[in-house]
Amino acid sequence: MIWNKDIETMPHDRLEQLQLQRLQDTVKRIYEYVPMYKKRLDEAGIGPNSIKTLDDLEKLPFTLKTDLRDNYPFGLFAAPMKDIVRVHASSGTTGKSTVVGYTAKDIETWAELMARTLASAGTTKEDVVHNAYGYGLFTGGLGIHYGGERLGATVIPISGGNTKRQITIMQDFGSTILACTPSYALYIAEVAKEMGIKKGDLKLKAGVFGAEPWSDSMRREIEEKLGILALDIYGLSEIIGPGVAYECPEKNGLHIGEDHFIVEVIDPETGKRLPPGERGELVFTTITKEAIPVIRYRTRDISAVHFEECACGRTVARMDRVTGRTDDMLIIRGVNVFPSQIEHVLMQIDGTEPHYQLVVDRVGQLDVIEVQVEVNEKYFSDEVKLLEAFENKIREELESILNISVGVKLVEPKTIQRSEGKAKRVIDKRNLS
Repeated sequence: MIWNKDIETMPHDRLEQLQLQRLQDTVKRIYEYVPMYKKRLDEAGIGPNSIKTLDDLEKLPFTLKTDLRDNYPFGLFAAPMKDIVRVHASSGTTGKSTVVGYTAKDIETWAELMARTLASAGTTKEDVVHNAYGYGLFTGGLGIHYGGERLGATVIPISGGNTKRQITIMQDFGSTILACTPSYALYIAEVAKEMGIKKGDLKLKAGVFGAEPWSDSMRREIEEKLGILALDIYGLSEIIGPGVAYECPEKNGLHIGEDHFIVEVIDPETGKRLPPGERGELVFTTITKEAIPVIRYRTRDISAVHFEECACGRTVARMDRVTGRTDDMLIIRGVNVFPSQIEHVLMQIDGTEPHYQLVVDRVGQLDVIEVQVEVNEKYFSDEVKLLEAFENKIREELESILNISVGVKLVEPKTIQRSEGKAKRVIDKRNLS
């Protein structure tokens, strides 16, 4: 279902005219209200009226996560605090928190984008949205919540944790749409099975999953185990939160809310813009946000963008599933390794479970990587020879894809710690400082 046909199916030339007008307004806004941007634009010789075409966007400087940290907490706000109705912030686990604010109009925009997202998964007023994203300073929970309410659906604000209770509520309240991280969806399926609940015992029909990279193989696992349509969603708090982009049932890339954001893909090394279809780092510019507009924000997420019309009828740009991040990328003996590559291989091997962990260490001067992977109960055996043969099979498959040697350690079912949020896939023991 398409929530906003006027925008989502608008001819792209008209959409570009709308983007240009909004970009020009945004540049004037940041020049007037945000000292950091005024300084950078002055240094680049760019005035508030310098943007004549969308290509002029390339003249503008990038914004980095460190810029938000350096201006903690409200230094990049372009609206007075009396107009800020909501503040969200990152956990700050990898540095100073990044803080973002929303005006009432920003909240309206966010709700509209999330309504598009949920509608694309088939959500209507008749549906019950089981929202297991975290509420609080994290943007996931409230983003889904407001979108569901805008759409007219019934929202269950259950947040994360207490999985058995979640499943009981799903049964009792008749949840039809599940919203959470993909790894938590798999955990829900696992716990439901332990409780003796079959997928047909739940009314779930679809799920929107994001906040961590996942593969098509993992999608198939979720769809099979929960009996639902599983769709990817994308967002980041620096841009607006979930709702920046969303899949439709065609599963042909994630549709970007181009009336609110301009997307670019750049070479992460040179910063130069890449042509459509080429993989690189996603860069977003917000063009309607009032509280904290962001110009050319480097997301570190790796993807590609396509501008052809989707079979669903939407004309907005589509981005490929994010396969990793430039700053999450592991370099093992000079080879770039993304956890999603390893996940994809594991999911192709019958007998492995979608629960794994990568342990990276340095032995002498050599980086080593060990893939710890759970084995399906029916494959787990006391016979050493059988397990060794299975380990060798996994190792050969991984090495053929990664082009480096890897260690493989099979672990018993349910021994890798489960996540109720983002799964921790990598333990890096190297001291690279």
